[in-house]
This record gives sequence, C-alpha cells and structure tokens, in this order.
Amino acid sequence: MMNNEKNTNDTTEDTTLETPEGTSQENAPEAGQENEGNPEALNELVKAVHHNGLVALGMHFKDVEGRVVGSDFYGPVFIFRVSDKNGDRYACGYFLRELVNRFQSGNDPAGWMASFFYELMKTEGGKELPEPPSGEEEAKAVIDKVLVPQLLESIRDEFAPEPIHAGLALNEEYGPVFEAGFPSITEGNNVCAFPLHLLLTHLQLNRDPSELLIQGMYSIRREHGLE
Repeated sequence: MMNNEKNTNDTTEDTTLETPEGTSQENAPEAGQENEGNPEALNELVKAVHHNGLVALGMHFKDVEGRVVGSDFYGPVFIFRVSDKNGDRYACGYFLRELVNRFQSGNDPAGWMASFFYELMKTEGGKELPEPPSGEEEAKAVIDKVLVPQLLESIRDEFAPEPIHAGLALNEEYGPVFEAGFPSITEGNNVCAFPLHLLLTHLQLNRDPSELLIQGMYSIRREHGLE
C-alpha cells in the first residue's frame, strides 16, 4: 500500500511504500521472488502451498480442486474451485506470499481461505473467474464501469457518514492508482493508494479489491487515534 503523506486539500505529494499490518506486503508484486534464483526450491514451495490449500479448503468443502498459474508480475497464483451443496462451482485466486504468510502464522488459514468462498456463495448459481480483458481498451472499460464504481460504493458505505476523498490518481513511481482518504484529517498522512493493476488483479481473482483500501483506511484512522 502506498501512503501519501499529504492532506487531501494539498497540491503536492510525497508518496512512500508502506505495509500496515501486512495488508499489502503479502500481495506485493515481488511475492514468491525470494526463491526466484533457485527454481527447484520455488517449485517445491509452490507444490507444498498448493497441497496445503487443498487440505485447508477440504476442511470446509467436499469438492475441491486447484491449479497454479504463472503471472509475470505477481509470480505463482493459486486458483481453487469448490462446489456448494447444489453442485454449483465457485472459483477464487490467492497469491503465493499471502498463503505462505497465512500458513506460517497458524491463524486459521482454512477458515480464512474458506471465507472468500462463503462470500462468493451469496451469489447463487456459481461464480467462475471473469474473463480477463483482451486488451487495453477492454481493461479500461472494466476499470471505469466495474472496478471504480465498486470501490467508491464499498468505501463510502464502510465509512458513512464520514466524508471520503476517493478517486483515480497518477503516481510518478507506481503509475495509475486508486487513492482514498479522509479530508477531516488535516495533519499528517490521510490518504492511502493502491496501483490499479493490483486492484484489477484482485477483481479478476474474485476477490473484493475494496478490502485493500478499507484496511488501509482503518490503518490511517488508527494512526490518528480514531479507532
């Protein structure tokens, strides 16, 4: 997560990369690159994580399958599918680092992984991964018509009636980002931002991208003693 050390009423930005409570570090682009110099070790790690994911989800669902796909930017991505009691299929994706961190923490990794599927199952009839954008124009359409409206609605609902600053911005280091913050906080950091490609990737994995921003915004509130 990028925390913009600025006030939303200011015109200058000083952007730094931070990782409050592991919110974004576990999903960072370099996830899985610790072993990139040792392909054999990385391959063994991926196999172990894939197996652990199947076992974890198997504690909550009877019909579980999974596969690993490679991402040039995010490394190995784990796609799991489960069926509900009606046989409808649901799919969700996870990043290598977040799974490794969760399994190592011992903080109920099975319940955490399953929670995404229970949320998806609120949509009856199944939910497979959406088709990825075929090009730049299609990606822009998904961002404008799906991603941004979803982010705005979720953030405003979460913090209502608190006034919220939210929208697209361009960061010199990270490129296009979506930023959100609190105009009522007039001293210190009051804005967090995430790269659009990361938020879009979460959307493509059937993960709620607004959760990244919401967690970042709660971190800002804690920094200012508001939580």
